[in-house]
Amino acid sequence: MKRDYYEVLGVDRGADEAALKKAFRRLAMKHHPDRNPDDAAAQEKFKEAKEAYEVLSDSQKRAAYDKFGHDGVSNQAGMGGGFSGDVGDIFGDIFGDIFGGGGRRRQQNRRGADLRFPIELDLEEAVSGVTKEIRVPTSVNCHVCNGTGSKDGKMRTCQTCGGVGQVRMQQGIFSVQQTCPTCQGRGQVIETPCDNCGGVGRLKDTKTLSVKIPAGVDDGDRIRLSGEGEAGERGAPAGDLYVEVQVRTHPIFHREGDNLYCEIPIRIGTAALGGELKVPTLDGHVMLKVPAETQTGRTFRLRGKGVQSVRSHAKGDLMCRVVLETPVKLNARQKELLREFEESLGESTSHPKSSSWVDSVKQFFDNMT
Repeated sequence: MKRDYYEVLGVDRGADEAALKKAFRRLAMKHHPDRNPDDAAAQEKFKEAKEAYEVLSDSQKRAAYDKFGHDGVSNQAGMGGGFSGDVGDIFGDIFGDIFGGGGRRRQQNRRGADLRFPIELDLEEAVSGVTKEIRVPTSVNCHVCNGTGSKDGKMRTCQTCGGVGQVRMQQGIFSVQQTCPTCQGRGQVIETPCDNCGGVGRLKDTKTLSVKIPAGVDDGDRIRLSGEGEAGERGAPAGDLYVEVQVRTHPIFHREGDNLYCEIPIRIGTAALGGELKVPTLDGHVMLKVPAETQTGRTFRLRGKGVQSVRSHAKGDLMCRVVLETPVKLNARQKELLREFEESLGESTSHPKSSSWVDSVKQFFDNMT
């Protein structure tokens, strides 16, 4: 007496197609004759699982089986015919990655490869946006055969694989199917190759493209140009081109995210007494008001003078760090004035950091004794 098909596969009666396929794969891998060449019981279990899956994976057969049991499908399921040994005829989609099955499905022509092309920009170009013309070495469709590789458009069945696209190789107890080396899995070969491309369908060439760089791009950003990569095989879609942004080092500004950073030299008089500094920005110069007693290293923020984000469109800030510049090449009078100025300070508290540092050093040595 035949066992219930759901019991054979080990699934409940509400199992969907994915659950049925998964259950059959598990049983097929365990009981397939290639793995059990001298085991009659394993072959019977494989036949039983195959029969159950054939019925339950077909919606009409499954409905008849659910209503009438085995009697409802006894004239449909192809039962009692014996094991054919060619699982790919019925279950090529399941066995394609287990036993090399699915050999009747020819390989599609491959999509063209994606390409990457670096483009160097000045900081100003990256911030404001620019249109650049680039020349990209790539593969393009042959203009003579329109990418088919054929001189007259005629194809013939591959004699190596008989048009299947795969050949069978015996490896121990396993029978494995591999892509046909003659037709590369297509099942057909060109009758008369194109004289211009030698039957390949593609030629090496250089394409000139105009690339619009959006404002706000940063170092490492990529811009995708769909369909501008290498041509596909024999009419298959082309790949994409990824333009990779590389921003050159700027002599004044350093970018971090949407903020710009720069260092500004400041004279001792301006730092001590206060004043104004002329600060460069990407939009032109602005005046920065410096308060009296400004110390070297202090950072001032100029809001909205940074980079407008390419994603959020929010604008960053310009961070200006002032650095005290010691005067050089002083004449005798200037040196004399500096000495007088230094002497006039005496032991006053005009240099709080120096006084604090001297106290720290003194305490350090006192602790050592």
